[in-house]
Amino acid sequence: MIDQLKIDFMKIFPGEEEVRVFFAPGRVNLIGEHTDYNGGYVFPCALSIGTYAVVRKRQDQLVRMYSLNFKDVEIVQFSLDSLLYEKSHDWANYPKGVMDVLIKKGHHLSTGFDVLFYGNIPNGAGLSSSASIELATAVVINELFHLNLEMVELVKISQQAENEFIGVSCGIMDQFAIGMGKEDHAVLLNCQTLDFTYSPLKLQDASLIISNTNKRRGLADSKYNERRYECDMALRDLQKELSISSLGELTKEQFEAHKHLIKNELHQKRAKHAVYENERTKEAVVKLQAGDIAGFGRLMNESHRSLRDDYEVTGTELDALVEAAWNQEGVIGSRMTGAGFGGCTISIVKDAYIETFIQEVKDSYTKTTGLIPDFYVVQVGSGARELQLEAIEK
Repeated sequence: MIDQLKIDFMKIFPGEEEVRVFFAPGRVNLIGEHTDYNGGYVFPCALSIGTYAVVRKRQDQLVRMYSLNFKDVEIVQFSLDSLLYEKSHDWANYPKGVMDVLIKKGHHLSTGFDVLFYGNIPNGAGLSSSASIELATAVVINELFHLNLEMVELVKISQQAENEFIGVSCGIMDQFAIGMGKEDHAVLLNCQTLDFTYSPLKLQDASLIISNTNKRRGLADSKYNERRYECDMALRDLQKELSISSLGELTKEQFEAHKHLIKNELHQKRAKHAVYENERTKEAVVKLQAGDIAGFGRLMNESHRSLRDDYEVTGTELDALVEAAWNQEGVIGSRMTGAGFGGCTISIVKDAYIETFIQEVKDSYTKTTGLIPDFYVVQVGSGARELQLEAIEK
């Protein structure tokens, strides 16, 4: 694939100078949904699919970008001294935002560059294609211009770009998982402190399967910001008596003892999910480390019910896909993953039942929704990096 991407780059951006190739993975969250911006724990892993960036420095201040995923959008061109959000630039606003944050932080980009992007993450599926292109850009710039920034700093910069330049109030989980991912491991991340530990993903005789509803959803257009506001209002009510800075600091027992402070019933439901999901996430990691895959799966199922009933971010398609999975033999656990309102589910399925699972879930889901889902048996990969450098080191 890399050789073909280089050929494609040369067709679009002819030149003699050598190119460099970078990669940032997608991510999937195993459990811990809508807890990141509530100061709680998440448990994501990086995937082997993601965003490739082929790049060459220029001699002037121009940046030219092209994506093989959006061939109807021409080469996007702009100057480093004019980094403005432009709707017509579509996907290119994500890398542009990363550049904007870096420059405003005082980092010097001495020249522009040409870059070709290609992503094999299903677009709009909720596997974080936006954060993937942000981290790919951050790593490209860090290496091209010798900024010597640590990966955690690149993660924060990418999140800031999405918050401020794109205007989506996302938490840090997506960027963190993509930047800090480790092969065959998931990462338990405290989103308030950024303390983290890697946990081996040993699923014994089972595999992770991502199922795509193929109902497109855009994070910026979803009710994500609305849910964040509702949780903030619940937190403000709790702070009248409790000295806390996030919902993630509460145990289930503390929440139940003080939930009466949240006068708005809807806000109380949102906060309940945030608190209970945080507790589930910590418990799930303990079960995984103890080899209790069945216990881990039960907590995944509980997570989906909470996202459906208390947080109300699932919808017809995600519920149909999860319920079809729950009805299949060999399924250890299944839940929606990502922001919701479409996108994907994540299931743990015993290897012996994978083919049957895919066929039966597809048939059931299509009968219910009229949509045809896609399935990906995924590998857990490493974080954002330069690929040619990786090959040389091996």
